[in-house]
Order: sequence, then C-alpha cells, then structure tokens
Amino acid sequence: MDSIRRVLVAADKFKGSLTAVEVAERVTAGLRRVVPDLRVEALPVADGGDGTVDAAVAAGFERREIRVAGPLGQEVTAAFALRGDTAVVEMAEASGLQRLPEGVFAPLTASTYGSGELLRGALDAGARTIVFGVGGSATTDGGAGMLSALGARFLDEEGEPVPPGGGGLDGLARADLSGLDPRLDSVELVLASDVDNPLTGPEGAPAVYGPQKGASPDDVEALDAALAHYAKVLEAAVGVRAAEHAVAPGAGAAGGVGYGALLLGARFRPGIEVMLDVLGFAPALERADLVITGEGSLDEQTLHGKAPAGVAAAARAAGKEVVAVCGRLALPPEALGRAGIRRAYPLTDAEPDVATCIAEAGPILERVAAAIARDFLT
Repeated sequence: MDSIRRVLVAADKFKGSLTAVEVAERVTAGLRRVVPDLRVEALPVADGGDGTVDAAVAAGFERREIRVAGPLGQEVTAAFALRGDTAVVEMAEASGLQRLPEGVFAPLTASTYGSGELLRGALDAGARTIVFGVGGSATTDGGAGMLSALGARFLDEEGEPVPPGGGGLDGLARADLSGLDPRLDSVELVLASDVDNPLTGPEGAPAVYGPQKGASPDDVEALDAALAHYAKVLEAAVGVRAAEHAVAPGAGAAGGVGYGALLLGARFRPGIEVMLDVLGFAPALERADLVITGEGSLDEQTLHGKAPAGVAAAARAAGKEVVAVCGRLALPPEALGRAGIRRAYPLTDAEPDVATCIAEAGPILERVAAAIARDFLT
C-alpha cells in the first residue's frame, strides 16, 4: 500500500449499462470498500462517440442545450459542452442512432442537419476551438446535411434542394459552398474519431458501417454510388481538395460526416487523443500511482483507437501501471500486455450470467473494483 497512494479512474462507458461517470463512481466505491481512505481521482473518458459531451461536462465543461433537427427531421434537444472558448460537440447528440425510434432505421434518408445546427450553436456561444466528436451516427449522407445547416446548398437539375440523406445525393447536380458561415474560417475545428476509413469503396462508410444503420446490400451499393457522385460534384465546386479529402483518413467516419468536416478545414485526430488533451488527462496521470481504465467490451476493436487503448498507451509512456475493468473480455493476456494493460477484470468473472451482468452492472462492478483493491492496494 505504501507505493500506491492515488488511483486515477479513466474509463469509458459500459454501453447499455453504465455511463462513464457511473463506471467511475462504482469503481471508486468498490476500491474504498477495501481501502476506505484511498485517494481516487475520477476522469471519465470518451473517444469522440456517444458519451463525449458527458465526459467533458464531468471534467468541468458547461453543458449547453439547444433544439436541433434529429436524423429524421424531428426536433430534439441536444447538448454540447463549453469551457472558455473551447466547445466539445458530439454529432451523435443530434444525428445518432439513439435519436431514431426503437427498431427504426433510415439508411437512405437520415440526415446530419442537426449536427450542423450543433456546430452553429457552438459558434454562437463564442467557441474558437471546436472538438467535433463523431461516431454512433444514424446517417450516411457524407455530411451534406451538416454543411446545409451551415449555409451550403446542394441542388438538383431544377435548382431545388436535393432530399435529405445519402440516398438523395444521387440527384445532385450542383453544390454551392459560398454561403458557408464565415465564422468557420477563424475557428480551429478538430475532427475527433476512432475511425480512419475513406468516404467510399470497399473500406468506405457505406460498405463498412451502412449495415449497422439498417442498410441492405442494395442500399449499400446505392449509398456508395451516391457519395462518390457527391464527391465528384463537390470537386467541380471547390476543386481537387474535394477529391483528396474523400480518400483521407477519417472521411468515412460517422457515415461520411468526417468528409464534410474535412471540407470545412477540420484537422483529423484520433478521438481518444483529442479527448485526453481536452479533459486534462496528463496532469491527472502525473498525480496517479495506478490507473484503472475500461469499457463495456475489451476486444480487438479496443486496440484500434478506443478509449482504454489510448489511456493505457499514455499511462505506459508515463511509466504508470494500468489495469482495466470491462463487462466482457475477448483479448488474451498477451494482447492486453502489448496494449500496456497489466490485467483486466471482466464482470463475467464475478457473475458468469451475461444478462445479470448487464442488468446489475453497477453492484457487480463494485465487487470487481474491490478485487482490484485487494490485488493491488493491500
């Protein structure tokens, strides 16, 4: 116990069970069951996807709510986070799958218009740096809806606006970006994502992520062709950079909203790296002797830019020991070791029934955290 005086809990959400804030609270409670006077610092983290605004608010940002269009055009209340002149905008707040009615998908018609309204809200609030976290989207419109909300026009042969969603882009005849909000020129826009896919093709947004949004094989084909056409029309409007951005890493993030952000001059960075900077992870890490990270499922995807991998990499670089909590563990010890994680503690070790783990994740996580305390702190 002499060597470990302070623990930093920097975990992501357990999707469908616990928010990142709740994970931190339960881990803290479990650790203190065993070591009552332990100093624990909680820094809930996110990688740009859903939960990013909540993580920023937990780190001291102010939550701002505005009314915007949801993916199907219905009005929803969405939030962004603000501290000073830095805003954290989470596209899933406006255009995420969670904004669709249960069991309803709209792969061809869902729009990112509300995400553009969120960005405009951040500009209205005085933001000079905007971290745009993308992920968990219901959309595959290449960011056309977002750009429209910011002043762009996408017109058909008759000069009428094309219908919302990626499917409508097949009728696009002309793009006009001259009306984009001029404040965008003086803002630093950071595209934060754990996805580095291009816009179209076998690794593009429709092929890789369309099926998760309800797209059939025919829908995927139609969306891929429509987005390729969209990029061609944009190339005619703004020049070769439109074609370059279409194949750039991150263009395919969140149904191509990354492409729209790149057209606005965004700089692409791995979501967890950006969020660790914004949340003040480095000074918190310096104060810690042990770091506990985690997410709902520790699996192959975790190793490709998800929050626990980013936390572990930064902690290892600082010479700090890392353990992880998770609902389900699908990585062998060697893979964990390579990622900088000494040991992982899945809920299924404490409760083999997966349904019970999901339903009672909080109390089970406290028991798991108590086991960590016994193994590392006593």
